[in-house]
Amino acid sequence: MAGFDYNFDPHPMVRGPIAQTITGSQFTGNPELPRKIQHRVRLDEKNLLLMYELKAVEESAPVVLIGHGMGGCSESGYVRRIASKLLQEGFGVFMMNQRGSGRGIGLCDRLWNGGSSEDLARTIQYIADRYPARKILVMGFSLTGNVLLKYLGEDRQIPSNVLSTLAVSPPIDLKVASQQISEGPWSNTFNKYYLKLMNRQVEALVQCHPDAFRPATTPNTIWEFDVEYTAPAFGYSSAEAYYEACSSKQFLENIAVPTTILCSQDDPFIPSEVFQNARMSQQIDFINPEFGGHMGYISRSRNDLGDRRWMDFICVQWAKTLYPR
Repeated sequence: MAGFDYNFDPHPMVRGPIAQTITGSQFTGNPELPRKIQHRVRLDEKNLLLMYELKAVEESAPVVLIGHGMGGCSESGYVRRIASKLLQEGFGVFMMNQRGSGRGIGLCDRLWNGGSSEDLARTIQYIADRYPARKILVMGFSLTGNVLLKYLGEDRQIPSNVLSTLAVSPPIDLKVASQQISEGPWSNTFNKYYLKLMNRQVEALVQCHPDAFRPATTPNTIWEFDVEYTAPAFGYSSAEAYYEACSSKQFLENIAVPTTILCSQDDPFIPSEVFQNARMSQQIDFINPEFGGHMGYISRSRNDLGDRRWMDFICVQWAKTLYPR
C-alpha cells in the first residue's frame, strides 16, 4: 500500500491497548448481509469445513477469502462487517469457518489450530478451481493470520490467481502470544473469554464425534488448552513442539506472494520485539501503527466508509488499491 497514509489516531474515549482490544471485540456491529451460498470443502475422508459466499454483481470481480481468529467463525462481527463493506465495493467474498468452527462444528473430529495451513490450502484451491479466471485476495485475522503466513512461506504450490494477501494482528510467535494471553496483564479477562468459546467448541465436537479426543481436565488458559488439547489432538509431543513447528515467524522470509501485515506496536498479545526480530521477505509490506491494540483500531474520526472502524477501512483500501473500480 505504498503511498497510502496509514497513521492511526485512537478515539480519546478508547485509549490504550486493552480498551481498544475489548471495544473492538465486544462492540462488533452486525450488518445485514444478502443471501449467502454455502460451500463444503473436503479436508480428508472424515472432515469438512463450511464457508459462505457473497456473490459480486460483476462475475469477473476479484473474490476475497476472509479467515477468522481464535474462537471465531464466519458470523463474527468483524468478518460480517468487512465482508459487507467489500461487497459494497464490488468484490465477491468467501467467509471461511476454520475446522470445527461455526456451523461446521459437527463436520470435523478435531478443532483447528495455528498450524492449520493445509486446511487453508485446500480452501484456497477450492476457490481457485471454482473461479480459475478471477483474482483471489486472502485476509487472515489473528490466528488465521499466522496460518496464512505459514501457508505462504511453506514449500507448496500456490494458485497463480492468488493476487495478494493481508494478515491482521497475526501472532507470528505462538509461544509468546500464548504466554501473553495466559499470564500477562488482564489474563483473567482474556482467558475467560477465549476458553469459554473454545471449551464449548470441544464439548460440541465430542457430542458429534464421541470418539474424538477431549482433554482430561478443562483448560483454564490458552497455554493449558494447547498442552491438554492442541498438542495431543494433532500429534505434537508437547505444546512447545506445536509452537515451534507452527509459528509463522520462521516462514516470513520465504514469502513470494505480495503480502501486507497489519499489527500495532501496542498489541497486548504480540510484543513489538517479535516483529523487530523477524526476518521478512521483500514482498511483505509491514504496517505497524503505534496504537490499536489487538484488532481494535477504534479511531478518533470517521473514515470514508462512514464509521470509526480503522481496521475495516484499511482492509477495504488494501483491496481497492489492488483492484480499483
